[in-house]
Amino acid sequence: MHKKEKTEKLKSNIKYLIKSRGETRLSLCNASGLTRTTIYNILEGRVVNVQQSTIRKISDFFGVSYKEIETVDFEEKEIIESSATPDGNMNPAAVPVIRERFLIQSLDKRIGELAISHPLTYYFGTACNLIGVLLENDICGVNEAGDLLIVKKGLSNGDGDKLVYDTITKKLAITTNDPDKDSITTIGVVIEERFYGKQ
Repeated sequence: MHKKEKTEKLKSNIKYLIKSRGETRLSLCNASGLTRTTIYNILEGRVVNVQQSTIRKISDFFGVSYKEIETVDFEEKEIIESSATPDGNMNPAAVPVIRERFLIQSLDKRIGELAISHPLTYYFGTACNLIGVLLENDICGVNEAGDLLIVKKGLSNGDGDKLVYDTITKKLAITTNDPDKDSITTIGVVIEERFYGKQ
């Protein structure tokens, strides 16, 4: 496959994945660490040779194969896979499970990197950029130590409960508002809770 064909495939896959996963160009930039200019240049066809590190960041964000994103038509592939059985045939997403004490130092790492160094759980649904947060302390009135929160990492302009970390108290909390204090770091949006309690 020529570079131009690969770039075209990459471009159409990024557009499809953004749309089908309910993402935006901005959320892709924020979570992957790529600049808006980089993403726009790829999507507008201004780049012929995309750097491998850029492709890896994009594929990590969407939780798809780094090799396939330039060579496989994901829209076609997912239509075929979902029509193979009446209920669809989606593979569950592998989600790295990070203990609360390691959470903050893990935030700047890519999902692919975390998946290698942490145990995995699985999430059934359409999502990307997910981490599991294994609580080691109670979150007042909401969760207990031992519970597992599946979190869509990064800032989100959507609704939903957000898992946040207070750098002063060194504690996690759940809020529905966007934090306005400098001491609060947003971990991401909680998309699933698994209640196990103290273990």
